[in-house]
Amino acid sequence: MAQERDYCPDRPGIGTPACTMDSGRFSLETGLGDWTVNRDSSQREDSIVLGDVLLRMGVADHAEVQVGWTSLGFVRTRDRKSRQIDHRSGTGDMTLALRRNLANPDGSSFSVAVMPFVSLPTGGAAIGAGDWGGGVRIPLSYELSPVVSLEAVPEFDADVDEDRHGRHFTFSDVVGVSVKVADAITATAEYQFSAVRETGDHHLEHVSGLSLAWQTSDNFQVDLGANAGLDRDSDDLEVYLGVSRRF
Repeated sequence: MAQERDYCPDRPGIGTPACTMDSGRFSLETGLGDWTVNRDSSQREDSIVLGDVLLRMGVADHAEVQVGWTSLGFVRTRDRKSRQIDHRSGTGDMTLALRRNLANPDGSSFSVAVMPFVSLPTGGAAIGAGDWGGGVRIPLSYELSPVVSLEAVPEFDADVDEDRHGRHFTFSDVVGVSVKVADAITATAEYQFSAVRETGDHHLEHVSGLSLAWQTSDNFQVDLGANAGLDRDSDDLEVYLGVSRRF
């Protein structure tokens, strides 16, 4: 019988790992809470997401399928001039994905995968995109040592336009470094660059992130993290926590 791989959740962080689940095994990964704030000269918007769920299932030694869904979100918008406050809430969209690993599906040494995905407009106006989108990620990772690993995740997307109809091209890339600060605790620092080419609005976005993952057992992980926008087009701050469980 082949030895079971170490548990490799998608959470936390901005990037995506290249590893895949063992064939026949499941991973249920849940964002317990996610708060995002975005401010500009005219308004402040606070978003809270509860129950951001990702289910992963290994379908081969080197491949897995994924289903993601955001169960509930709240958005509070405050107009700076009129001081009027608008509250919205609702469910989010569903995402379907396939991750095909091309080298070292356990994520060891040099690992690379291809991950096409599509988002379905199942959510409401509060946190749903309003139309379908899709794209492909190419997660790469390299273990410099048993303690330090590097990652890169270039991504090509057809993102939904801000008016909730139609799509535009976005290219992004995540680079990061992960360090095992203890036997069961990993800290990850990341940077994401995005080039958005929406009609009439071409801009760049820069985000930094720091996260901690604590694997309390072979099949359970607790995580928390924060992302900070480095320019006016990015969200100002995001703070989140979650858990992951392998079955």
